Formats: sequence, structure tokens, C-alpha cells
Amino acid sequence: MLTRLPARRQRNSGAAQKVRSVPGHLAWVRGHGCSVPGCQPDADRPGSDRIEAAHVRRGTDGGASLKPHDRWAISLCAHHHRRQHEVGEASFERETGIDMAALARAFAARSPHRAKLDEAPL
Repeated sequence: MLTRLPARRQRNSGAAQKVRSVPGHLAWVRGHGCSVPGCQPDADRPGSDRIEAAHVRRGTDGGASLKPHDRWAISLCAHHHRRQHEVGEASFERETGIDMAALARAFAARSPHRAKLDEAPL
């Protein structure tokens, strides 16, 4: 019976991914309410009281196995963030009446961490 681990594979250092992340901006985004109009915490909707930074994927710099840059983050309660992934972004936008990419651009434009966002490559 083998008990030793296989050799570690060499992989990208992740430097490009690290540059795409601006933790201060994500914390600032999470400091807002849910971006879905009229959303209020509700005991019947688990997660509606917890705000998360949701990344917009459609039409951004994300790709297969590549999370979009943090400049593409919006605030969603955990309930709506989960819904975004369940139905897909186009359906989610139709359901909620929000333009996720435009909202992410507005968050990035007003962020106190805008300089860091602008430093990172698109």
C-alpha cells in the first residue's frame, strides 16, 4: 500500500492573480447593503443578513478558472449572491433589474482604493 504523496507539480506563482486582488476594495464593497433594490434582511431567506462581494463575470476580464479582477465586484447579500450563480448573470439581471457591470464600474469609481484598482492590469 502506497503512503507517500506524489511529487508537487510546478505551477504559476500566482503573481498575476495577486495583482488582480485588492482586499481593501472588497472589504469596502462588503460595507454596503445588498445591491438588489428593496432587499432587506429576512428570516425566511437564509443569508439575506450577510453581505458578500460578488464578482461580475459576464463581459469582464474573468475566464475559465480565472476570477475577474476585484474592480468587478458588487455587494450582494448571501441569498442574492447564491441566486446569481444559480440562474446565471443574464437571468439574475432580468430578475432584479440591475446592470451588474455598470454597478461594478460605479463601485470601482467611488472606491477609496481606486488607486490600487487602477494599478492592476485589466
